[in-house]
Amino acid sequence: MENSEIIKKALLFSGLSDEHLADVAQIAVRRPFAKGETLFTEGEQAEGFYLLARGALKLCKISPDGREKVLHMVHPVETFAEAAFFGDGRYPAEARGVEKGEVLYFPRESFMGLLERNPRFSMNLIASLSMLLRRFAHQIEELSFADAPSRLASYLLELGNRKGTTFQGKTYVELDMRKGELASRLGTVSETLSRTLKKLKDEGIIEVDGSKVVILNVERLRQVAGK
Repeated sequence: MENSEIIKKALLFSGLSDEHLADVAQIAVRRPFAKGETLFTEGEQAEGFYLLARGALKLCKISPDGREKVLHMVHPVETFAEAAFFGDGRYPAEARGVEKGEVLYFPRESFMGLLERNPRFSMNLIASLSMLLRRFAHQIEELSFADAPSRLASYLLELGNRKGTTFQGKTYVELDMRKGELASRLGTVSETLSRTLKKLKDEGIIEVDGSKVVILNVERLRQVAGK
């Protein structure tokens, strides 16, 4: 797929004319990555930002004792690391490949030149960063006030809306991260996640087979999520 075809699907570049999309595509650099490869580390100087073209990535923080906290799973046509353009100009987290794929890389200097020449870029960047801020505010709220079943239920509902397949009243989804990573993302531990999945299964709300989950009762799952 051409750079411009990928770029125009991203929120950051929505509403741009074909001419301006071509300008963005011209400065984009395609970079493949492998599963487990690190694109950048926390605290590294931000020389640009990224758009995920294909594959899957996670943004995470590593504690001094080596424990990993997953902040966000990046999905295709989603931009990330824009916030590093501001503040101290350093990446606030680590980006690592969950499966092999490819990103479009936008060098800071070239992109800032586009911002100066086209105010529409600036408005889109503000919208993208606002969405990022709301996402993390919601995540902090969930981690602060919701219990493990509620957090898991919210995640399954969001995953079902984004990637699920519905057939005869059931929604079929596949976890987009390993269970250990999911436990970290939900602010809990693997043992608690396993118990919570079993509880939802025993209550007839879901079925679980490895990474595959079938949502049997969406309304009950919404109740657990507090929605």
